[in-house]
Formats: sequence, structure tokens, C-alpha cells
Amino acid sequence: MAIRFQQLNPGACRTYLLGKPGITEVALVDPVLDRLDAYLTFLRRENLKLVAVVDTHTHADHISAGPALRDLTGCDYIMHAAAPAGCASRRLLDGQALRLAGLEMRVMHTPGHTGDAVCLVLPDRVLTGDTLFLDDGGAGRDDLPGGDAGAHWHSLQRLLALPEGLVVYPAHEYRQRAPSSLAVQKGSNPHLRPRTREEFIHYIQELRLGPAGWMKEVLRANYACALEPGKVWIPVDAHACEARGTLGKGANEQVVVTIDPGELRPRLERDDRPVLLDVRERSELAGALGHLPGIVHIPIDELSRRLAELEAYRQREIVTVCRSGGRSHTAAQILQQAGFAHVHSLEGGMLAWRARGLPAGRQDSGDIWHKL
Repeated sequence: MAIRFQQLNPGACRTYLLGKPGITEVALVDPVLDRLDAYLTFLRRENLKLVAVVDTHTHADHISAGPALRDLTGCDYIMHAAAPAGCASRRLLDGQALRLAGLEMRVMHTPGHTGDAVCLVLPDRVLTGDTLFLDDGGAGRDDLPGGDAGAHWHSLQRLLALPEGLVVYPAHEYRQRAPSSLAVQKGSNPHLRPRTREEFIHYIQELRLGPAGWMKEVLRANYACALEPGKVWIPVDAHACEARGTLGKGANEQVVVTIDPGELRPRLERDDRPVLLDVRERSELAGALGHLPGIVHIPIDELSRRLAELEAYRQREIVTVCRSGGRSHTAAQILQQAGFAHVHSLEGGMLAWRARGLPAGRQDSGDIWHKL
């Protein structure tokens, strides 16, 4: 089966674009609200029509872009029938044949991580959401509201019964693992080791999971179909949803320090002002939020391969900036991994900056800067 398939996000959250080659209609699976402008820019640039958004489950580590995309594009917003969000326009059932953007797939209800979790089974791949991650990533944690380790075991048995050649595409990938087949996952993923239901529940209970209080707030925001990413505090946690009992020590120890807009404002007047690295899309710089003066602009998707352009600032303080703080956290992590020692992320991004009434500007099509 010919398929147009593309992963759109630079960070750990995976958003998949699906469609048939040669047609303009596409669907998105698990879009992230912090990337809303980037999705809309991509769709316009590629002359694509978004007809559907599917969330494989109620997310706990980010706010879904599904409700906003439904409002802005008129697309269907699709979730399982058990999903608490009232804004879904279509509901899925187990075993249902689903047609999206010209593609046929089967819905598999796979509760465990959440009660509304689904996997989407295509002829050559399976989109597993948080029901199954890759290799030693295991799967989504089961200790959040609606989570059930016993139900998760049953869901994994159903996945194990699928054709072994199906390639697994999860909703998160925290360590750049490459998608691989169910056959490979059977040998590399600890969640798929042969266990009884009771043994699996004990295994889950023994995992070393981090605190989950903030994730419950994100769940509530998604239940309410939130439209603003900055409404919920989301810490820098590169492995937030992962049941990671098998990961090595230090895999989740990197910390990014944020800086409040009110603290940053006077520091911009100093002779040793921080370097401001804006990692949004170029089109966002001309948008309503504008941007800070004197920025260095490198979109987050390009940052890793353009680090040499920042070499002159290696000993300077760098503040990363985006719309609401998500991409800037990712950017700060990339810089820290590259050895930049003095890095902060602007807390709340340009949304928080503008909410304080602080000055910004924007560039017109001729790159002329206008004060807002």
C-alpha cells in the first residue's frame, strides 16, 4: 500500500502525518499544541488539507492540538469512545475500520496507560500511542488516572498477536531509537517479555517512576479541551510518560533552568545582555506575538545541525525562546548536550512575555523591524 507518512516534531513527542501520495487530504495523529503554528505553516506550504486529527489517548505530558486544529481547520477530531474530552467530533470503537485521508486502518482499543488508548493498525505498520514504546523504553506508565497494569498486559497480548513484520511507531521516542518491527520488539522491549498477568502487574509496581502530580493537571487540561499550552506548568522531563525501569542511571537527570520574563527584561539593558535564541518558525516572527529585539533565529528543527553558528556564544549566557516554552526547553537541552554551560529557557515563552505587557516587535516581509 502506497502511503505518505511523515513524523513532524523535533522533540520526544511524535506527531505523524498520514495520507495517500498524490492527494491533498491528510490526517495528523497525536499533534502537540505547542507546535500548532508549525503544523499550520507546513500544511499551507505543502498545499495540504487537514481532514482529521486522531489522538491515540488522552495525553499526560503535553496539551493536544486536536481541539485547536478542529476549530481552525474544520477537521474531524477523533478519539476513542471512552475519552473524557467532550470536544471530540468522532468516537472510535474496538475493531472498527477507519478510513483517514484515503487510507484504511483498523482500530484496536488498548487500555492500560489510559482507559481510552487505541492503536491504529495499517497493513505495514502500527501506531501504538503510549501502549508500546521502542526497545528499553518499554511503554507508557500505568500509575496515572485511568491507568491499569492488568488491562495493559491484556492489550500487549493483543499486540503480540499481530503480524510480526508490522513496524512500531509510538507516540513518544525519548532517545532517538529507530522504529522497528514487532518481531524485533519481542526481543528488545521488556514489556513484551513472557509474563503472566500477575507477574506483569508486579513488574510494573517495581518500576522506578518519577512524580506524576503535574501530569494529572495536564490530563485535566486535555479533558477540558484546553487551547492554550501555557495554562499548565509542564516541567522539563525528557522521559515523562515512559515506564523506564530498565533505563540506565542518568537518562533523565538533565535539568533546564528557566528564567521568568520579569527577570529577563532588565538584563536585556545590560552590556553583557544574554544572547536570545528564538527557535520558532520564521513565519511566527511576523505573527501577533512578535519577537524580542536582537534575537538569533534558528528554528528548532534545524538547531542540531546549525550549532556551529552559535560557537561564538559558547561562553555567553543564552536564553532560548519560543511560543510557550516547550520548544525552548528542547533547544536548551540540545545546547547543554553540546557543551553550552550557561543556558536558560524563557518560562512561558512569548505568550508569558506579552501577557506581562513587555515590549516586543515583529518583522514585516521586508525584514523591517516594527515595535509592537
